[in-house]
This record gives sequence, structure tokens and C-alpha cells, in this order.
Amino acid sequence: MEAQEGGPATPEKIVRGTPAYRRTSLAIFSCGFSIFAILYCTQPILPQLVQEFSVTPAQSSLALSLTTISMAIAMLFASSLSEGWGRKSLMLGALISSSIFTLALAFAQEWNQILWLRALAGVGLSGMPAVALAYLGEEMDKGSVAPAVGLYIGGGAVGGMSGRLVTSFLADYGSWRLAMAALGVLGLMSALVFWRALEPSRFFVPRKVALGAMTRSLLGHFRNPGIVLLAIAGFVMLGGYMALFNYIGFRLQGAPFNWSQTAAGLIFVVYLLGSVGSAHMGALAARYGRGRMLMATLAISLAGLALMTPDNFLIIAVGLAVMTYGFFGAHSICSGWAPALAVRDKAQASSLYLLLYYIGGGVAGSMGGIFWQMNGWNGVALFSAVLYVLAFAIAFAMTRFANTQ
Repeated sequence: MEAQEGGPATPEKIVRGTPAYRRTSLAIFSCGFSIFAILYCTQPILPQLVQEFSVTPAQSSLALSLTTISMAIAMLFASSLSEGWGRKSLMLGALISSSIFTLALAFAQEWNQILWLRALAGVGLSGMPAVALAYLGEEMDKGSVAPAVGLYIGGGAVGGMSGRLVTSFLADYGSWRLAMAALGVLGLMSALVFWRALEPSRFFVPRKVALGAMTRSLLGHFRNPGIVLLAIAGFVMLGGYMALFNYIGFRLQGAPFNWSQTAAGLIFVVYLLGSVGSAHMGALAARYGRGRMLMATLAISLAGLALMTPDNFLIIAVGLAVMTYGFFGAHSICSGWAPALAVRDKAQASSLYLLLYYIGGGVAGSMGGIFWQMNGWNGVALFSAVLYVLAFAIAFAMTRFANTQ
């Protein structure tokens, strides 16, 4: 068991600035990088999947949607399983399994094989986000947790962007299969770094896996209207955002732009603004209140969406950057607000929010393809705008919970 791995009888927690902290930070960053690179790697190649497998744009988005949905559902169980199996072992298994499924994509010959592999990759991926923060909270000194969490989130942000860029480049100058193979190998290399660098758990205490209690706790949060509203907000926010990101490649690679895969993929650089928006809006929410700042971030996102209407790449890029800044700011606020609203079982409140958040990205992200087929980019933009207006209405309703801010 992990609780019995080496260490003194009275172990000390990992402190920032020590070799143990640097090794742990390297492991967490590399794993977060690869996990989110694998999660979003199929997004830039949706147009290629349409051509090769003769599917519709809406069907092609299932190569991403099934991954996010299966990950969201499996995360609920992964967090409980880690209580009995151990943190490090579950995270390592997540990285190895998702990397193998991604590597196998390079050899898939049928569309059903693509979908099965991506769904299984989502199940594998669930082990990392479910327990990474729990591991850091258990093993890190109190003053060292925040910067370590920042490295994990930073690794995810950079990984999400880099996975898209690497896929775009390799798909353009080689093939999308080469891109999947490269990301699978990168994931396995990260697993090796993770295994060698991560400090063994010394404060983890195995507990009996109680799925029944977990389910009752989760369902209990449905009696809290604030948590339910936030979860619905997460559903529509990521849904509207993913719809745009899923089909921006179709827009840029078609008339009047006719860009290459690599050139269109560069649009994903705006993803880096997510880290800025998340940190900035989190600080402002603490000062001015979560409700007000959530409405402000959603208004920013809607303004960015409006800027993306003209067929001018610079304006589109600015609009997507503005929307990205607002979206991640809103997600940061909701992520912190959900557990704050919970009377007990705060981790389960976060799980409920993330469950609907990722399911929304999968379901609404794919639905965007229907609107693309009906009216091109204007249809997708209108669909996203409706979702964000709904999110704004929820944020307005959430101001009644100002006493929890």
C-alpha cells in the first residue's frame, strides 16, 4: 500500500524549495501537460476526420465529446477508488492507459474504433484530475500547496494548447495518425518521468471504497439550489466555448480564408490567456463578490463572441482571445464557489460542478455541429450566444447567495 512506502516514522511534508518539491512539481507538471494534451488532441483534426471517415461535422466532434463525457462520469468513481488504491498508482495508471489508447488511434481503420478509443481514453484520463489536488493537499506543506497547484493548472493549460498545436503541425506535414502516435509516445514518456520523480505518498491512509456513500453525498447536493445553478452554468459555459473551438478550424480552413491545418491551429495560442483570466478574475471576485464578477466575465465572453462575426482574421483572433479570457475567469469563479456553497462534503460539490461542466462541453460542443450544418459559423455563434445569455441569467440569479461570497 502507498501508506507503507519508504520514509521515516514521523515523515515531514514536502516544502517548497527542497529537492523533493522540485521533483514533485516536475512530475505533476509533466502529467498535467500530457493529460490535457491528450484530452484535446483531436479538436484541430475534426475537418480531416470528416474527409477520411465520411462523417458529418457534428459526428466528427464526437472524437472529442465522448472523451470529455466519459472522463466526467468516470471522475466520480476515480476519486473514490483512489481512497483504496492510492493516489500515485491511480494517476500513473491514468497517464499510461490514456497514452496507449491515443497511440492506438494511429492504427484505427473504422470510425467506431476511433470513438471507442476516445471514450476509453476519457475513462483513463479521469484518474489524474480526480486525485492530483488530493495528493498535493496531503503531501505538501500548507504554504507550498498553492504554488504546486499553480504548476499543475499551468501544465494543463500549456498541455491543452501544445497538444492542439502539435497535432495541427504534424497533421499538416505528415498525417493526423502521426500526430496521435507522437502524443501517445509523449504521454508514455511523461509517465516514466512521473513514476521516477513523484514522491511516494507518506500521509495517505487507505480507506474502504464506499461508492454508495459517495452517491448519496452527490445526490444530496441537488437539494442546494446554488450548487445546482452553478453546475448548470458550467454546463452551458463550456458547451458554448467548446462549440466555437470545435468549429473554428472548419471556418479558417474553408472560404474565404482557406488556411492550412498548421496556420489554423495557431489560433489555439489564445488558450494561454486562460491562465491570466483565471488568476485575475479569481482575485477580483474576492474583492468585489463572486456574483458580480461572474456576470462581468460572461459579459466579456459575449463581447468577444460578437467580435468574431466579421470575416477578418485579426478581429476573429482578438474576439476569441477576449472570449477565452472571460470564459476561464468565469470557470475559476464557479470552481471556487461550488464548494463554498456546500454545507458538507465540499469535494463532492466540486465533483458535481465538474461533472456537468465536462458533460456540457461534450454534449453542447457536438450540438454545435448541427448549427454549423444549418448556417455555418453564424449558426454556431448564435448557438453559443444563447448558451452564454443563459449563463448570464444564472449568474444574475446567483447574486441572492451573496452571503457566501
